[in-house]
Amino acid sequence: MCTSCREISTMAETHSLQDLQQPTASSKVFVQRDYGSGTISKFHTKFPSELEPRIDKQQFEETIQTLNNLYAEAEKLGGKSYLEGCLACITAYTIFLCMETHYEKVLKKIARYIKDQNEKIYAPRGLLLTDPIERGLRVVEITIFEERSIGSGR
Repeated sequence: MCTSCREISTMAETHSLQDLQQPTASSKVFVQRDYGSGTISKFHTKFPSELEPRIDKQQFEETIQTLNNLYAEAEKLGGKSYLEGCLACITAYTIFLCMETHYEKVLKKIARYIKDQNEKIYAPRGLLLTDPIERGLRVVEITIFEERSIGSGR
């Protein structure tokens, strides 16, 4: 696929989510980070009452639990992380110019998961998940949009 075709394709994919990013947002819900287990990236799974008419409690909890599991995978220490660290020291960190870390790979996986959840589950219900990395891993932000039928019926 040519470069300009990919750009047009990317613009078409984001256009559907950009419709929700117009100034029709009525409120935002923030799912706070859970520091009960230390400083690992984990978010509370308590269902916010503001989302009750829009999404099923089980679906919301599944999304947050999946995010928690993905962040745990990103922060997991093991042989691969140790090897990345050793190679970084040996090469004066220049290895990262040509190699992605395990953490970066999982962050991309999380971004794809959030995009997929927005397209399939949240956007059709008038909601938009924001990637926690955009909020400094402090919160999962969920924007609630007004019903379009309410705005046009005035």
